[in-house]
Amino acid sequence: MESFLSAVLGELMTRSVSFIINKCSNPPGLAVEDSLQRALLRAQVIIEEAVGRQITNQAMLQQLGLLRDAMHRGYYKLDTFRYQPQYAEGGKDHQTVSHFMSPSKLTSARDPYFSSPRAQNLGPLREALDRLTSMIVDVNELVIFLMSYPRLYRQPYSMHILLGNCMFGRQMEVELVINFLLHEQPHGSEEFEVLPIVGPARVGKSTLVTHGCKDERVRDRFSELFFLNEHELTDENPALREVCAMKNQNSVSKCNKDKRLLLVVELAGDLNEDAWNRLYHASRQCVPSGSKIIVTSRSDKVVKLGTTRPLTLKYLPHEAYWYFFKTLTFGSMDPETHPRLIQLAMEIAKTQNGSFDGAYITSSLLRDNFDIQFWSKVLTFLRQMIQKHVSKFGDHPSHLMNQNRPTQIGRMVAPCQEFVVYCQYQISSQEEVPKTRIQDLMYGSVMLPHGKFDVLVWRPSIPPYYSYIATCEVRELRTTAAKRKRSRKDKVALC
Repeated sequence: MESFLSAVLGELMTRSVSFIINKCSNPPGLAVEDSLQRALLRAQVIIEEAVGRQITNQAMLQQLGLLRDAMHRGYYKLDTFRYQPQYAEGGKDHQTVSHFMSPSKLTSARDPYFSSPRAQNLGPLREALDRLTSMIVDVNELVIFLMSYPRLYRQPYSMHILLGNCMFGRQMEVELVINFLLHEQPHGSEEFEVLPIVGPARVGKSTLVTHGCKDERVRDRFSELFFLNEHELTDENPALREVCAMKNQNSVSKCNKDKRLLLVVELAGDLNEDAWNRLYHASRQCVPSGSKIIVTSRSDKVVKLGTTRPLTLKYLPHEAYWYFFKTLTFGSMDPETHPRLIQLAMEIAKTQNGSFDGAYITSSLLRDNFDIQFWSKVLTFLRQMIQKHVSKFGDHPSHLMNQNRPTQIGRMVAPCQEFVVYCQYQISSQEEVPKTRIQDLMYGSVMLPHGKFDVLVWRPSIPPYYSYIATCEVRELRTTAAKRKRSRKDKVALC
């Protein structure tokens, strides 16, 4: 009996000592980091399951949107906590990228969880964990109801391929468009339902409408879909005359007995109220009952045209944009095996100013050149170019490009050159596109023609499949030595 008790007490003593040792050897930061990682994986499972189902309940979509935001914020905080101090560690690559880091980020990493950057980041990490844990508890009932919604047919793609072929973070907005298109008007109503969609340039307004129209629940509801721009509104509505002719000839598809039509009006500038009134009154005379109108614009003046609550699209928060950018950049590779590249990718993502075009173009470039030296060079180039542009014009280059204003862009391999983007326009997927891409201008050594020429900015793989083209011109920059030589020759003082 004594030997048995001695053995039990010895085992208890051993386990107690082991517990104390483990407790002391695992800093609080590691425990919080591990807990957040598990919570993020659970949230990701819920969200990916929800994306694959046809959810129509608006409250559920809103709750899923909140969970998605918390997940994006959690991943951003976790990546910041894990990888920002990595450059403090020694190695061949440290000298290459150390100049990107501020002195506060170059503290010793011998005690990574108790060094000052880690201690400062532990607070936001705990906050992200608490918020995400609370959100997961809140959606327990939602997970049960989720199983009752039908699955959407989808190939088992990797996440980076899926994000490259769908609208990222817009599930609730797409469902709102679909609900508007499926809504039945009261019998005998002659008023058209109008949905205004407002948002800045290149935020995805046309893409959102196209995704809603291509949904299988909506596809056969409207016999014809017409896109009108602001110029057609002032030109006696040629597309609308076609609609009237179709109605008079009774040539609308017989598969839809209600002969509903959908008009999508895309406005780049302010609303011309006289043109809108002409369109609306003409539509009441020509367009069959039950038809609908969607108006997209950068101006919030179109909100007053709506018969339902408007949809407002904004650029992604920087946490969500980082999740999107990282997934596209690393593709099927595990980012955790490339901590130095993750930090560079985080800094490069910040230079893109939330641009979807920039995310697709830059992530493709980085994927094709998976090398820390190249990524470091890209980051240095982008930072210098943006700093120069802001100091000269007072704004980020992407802002001017979105406003279709002339924008000066540098060339990484030819610092003595720059090119000017004069304007951008879009063409259909059936039209031929230029062979030269804008990334070839920025980062490549392609031979360029004299004068103005067109380049391909972006060719998305999601509807409406527009190709975006820019008209550019390359300019030679005079070096400081050349300027001094010229000034001496012409006896002109440079200020």
